[in-house]
Amino acid sequence: MYRRLILMATFVLALALAACAAPAAPAAAPAADAPAAEAPAETSDPFRIAIVMPSSTTDLAWSQAMYDALKSVQAEMGGEASLEIAYSENMFQVTDAAAAIRDYAAEGFDLVIAHGTQYGNSMFEVATDFPETSFAWGTAVDTGTEQGLENIFAYEAAADEGGYVNGVIAALLSEANVIGVVGPVEAGDAKLYIDGFKKGVMDTKPDAVVNVSFTGNFGDTALAAEAANVHIQAGADILTGSAQQVVGAVGVAKENGVKWLGTQSDQTSLGPDVVVANQVYEWTGTVKDMIAKIQAGELGGTAYNLTLANGGLVIAYNSAVAVPDDVKAAADAAIAGIEDGSITTME
Repeated sequence: MYRRLILMATFVLALALAACAAPAAPAAAPAADAPAAEAPAETSDPFRIAIVMPSSTTDLAWSQAMYDALKSVQAEMGGEASLEIAYSENMFQVTDAAAAIRDYAAEGFDLVIAHGTQYGNSMFEVATDFPETSFAWGTAVDTGTEQGLENIFAYEAAADEGGYVNGVIAALLSEANVIGVVGPVEAGDAKLYIDGFKKGVMDTKPDAVVNVSFTGNFGDTALAAEAANVHIQAGADILTGSAQQVVGAVGVAKENGVKWLGTQSDQTSLGPDVVVANQVYEWTGTVKDMIAKIQAGELGGTAYNLTLANGGLVIAYNSAVAVPDDVKAAADAAIAGIEDGSITTME
């Protein structure tokens, strides 16, 4: 059975929703830029969002990045009286997730987020049965238009962009010229990140060795720790990786004094002395734009993409770890090149 927590207002007063409207993305485009805030809509009832996640709200990775965005939007809108958030976490079993998605739709939530591609088929079935409810899923670009659906949003992250920047940093910081990567499965934003990371390393230091391993699991911290140990034994003095499994890998990096570069969420707290920088997914603008569209009667149809240019991807340095100025300058140059198109992040 799934577990959920509903954050609700203890009193109901007429309040102004501070949901910020934003320019709609071109209908033919596969992705939308991060929206800019506009005037809030007026309503007496809270906007209601439910999210189903494969891991916990504190995983310092995929799930936490979206949950943190929801909480940020809630605070901006004025709190629980303006935005109600419900969540089901650790939905490893797709059947349990499907039941949760259907229950949230039946309970009248305005937006139900299926935060994982593994939930796609289930979400599409429920969306068909609840055409007046909006749904969102990621990482994906399919909004259901070919199936005649008008109530689905999709979202993804161009993780290769921040991966490339992290690769530049890793190449310049590595003294051994051996770098280890702990991946979950070779798909989705994890693959994008790793491919971009490898290219960033090789474009910066062609003689470097990048060893990549995939655990085949998103959440097995023990396997990730084992993989990290193997990379260190192979000579790696810089590590990176993706998904909620990285808790185990960062722990090994911390024990061995090996530097770590993170993605999805800020993982500094896992290793304050070894985490150098993180590519952080900033979903706040995406959430705000979906709310604005729904309030305007547009229940779906937009696919969003986080990029460095639209502010959806942010490179956040750990101030406790000294990064030489020339390394930061090279990272900044990489960001500028990615944004203007002069640098390609994929082979």
